[in-house]
This record gives sequence, C-alpha cells and structure tokens, in this order.
Amino acid sequence: MKINTAEFIISNSEVAKCPQDFLPEYAFIGRSNVGKSSLINMLTNHKNLAKTSGRPGKTQLINHFKINNNWFLVDLPGYGYAKVSKKTKSVFQQFITDYFETREQLVCAFVLIDIRHEAQTIDIEFMSYMGESEIPFCIIFTKADKISKTKIDSHIAAYKKQMFANNWEEMPHYFVTSATEQTGKDEVLSYIDEVNQEVFKNNSQF
Repeated sequence: MKINTAEFIISNSEVAKCPQDFLPEYAFIGRSNVGKSSLINMLTNHKNLAKTSGRPGKTQLINHFKINNNWFLVDLPGYGYAKVSKKTKSVFQQFITDYFETREQLVCAFVLIDIRHEAQTIDIEFMSYMGESEIPFCIIFTKADKISKTKIDSHIAAYKKQMFANNWEEMPHYFVTSATEQTGKDEVLSYIDEVNQEVFKNNSQF
C-alpha cells in the first residue's frame, strides 16, 4: 500500500464524537514514550502528522487521521502516563475502554511495545485485556534499531513465554519496526491493505 493522502480529521475524548464515516479503523496504542508518534509519521510519510514530544503522555485524546480517503488511522493515548493526576488518568483510561468496546468501525488495534526492554507486566496485562475483550490486535515492536538482532529475538521470545503462561494459545501477529530506519513499514501497510480488502469484500457495512 502506498499512502498518498493523510489528513487530520478530529481530536476528542468522547467516542460518540468520533467521525461518523463508516470506514475501517486501525488504532495505535502503547505505553508512554514507546515511539508511537514517530511510527505513525513514518508509516504515513509525514514528518509532523502525529506530534512527537520528549514528554511522555503527550497524546491525551482520540485522534483520527483519514488515510487515502478510505480508512482511518486512530492515535490513542498511552496506557501508562507520566505526570498526570490519578483523576485525569482514570478519565483517559475510561474513554480508551469505551473506544475499544463500542467503536464498530474498529477492525484492528496495533499494540506498540518498546523492543529494547524485556517483557513488561503492563504490556502483558493490556494485551490480556484486549484478548479477554475479543478485540483483534497485532503487536508492533518499536525502536528495533536501538538493540542487536540477538536481543530482539530474545525479547520477543520472552513475550511469547509470558503470553503462553497467561493462557494464550498462540502469539498474536507481530511486526518489528524502526521509525529511524523505516524498518517494518511495508509489512505493516501491506497487512492493513490485506485486512481492508477483506473488510470491504465481506462486510456490507463498509
């Protein structure tokens, strides 16, 4: 898939105010400072489509970007913030949950994980929530340029082990990416393209 157009549509904190267009949506979410904005900019060929920041937790709204006029990329707040109050954090978490559990247009979520670190409990717990809620998702391991191929393989193996220990029958589909080196870009976009083709062919709602 080649991305020709990527247009910011709306930011909000209420699922009811999300775009009414019935187009497939792909949501991107991960812990703070996982490199989500950089990945989105890399995938869409835009330097500043998603705002990057040295301050974790910068994304605090549901952000919709219309891609090629036929699907939405949705940039969601992280599930581990820095320097926000507990009250504010609970509000963020509630509308993230509302989005995942009520948004009919969502066809797949991408859970971003920083490959530099060994399996993190918060990531395992979030993926367990997604699995228990029957929300389709893939994993995108980010920042692959920061560590060796051996460590990448070791950390992915550790995630597989943890997930199998948490009653997963198989590892979700995953991608290894680097926004700096553009690694994984074609694989992620090809996957979205394949899913879109299936959605448009088999689902009369779209």
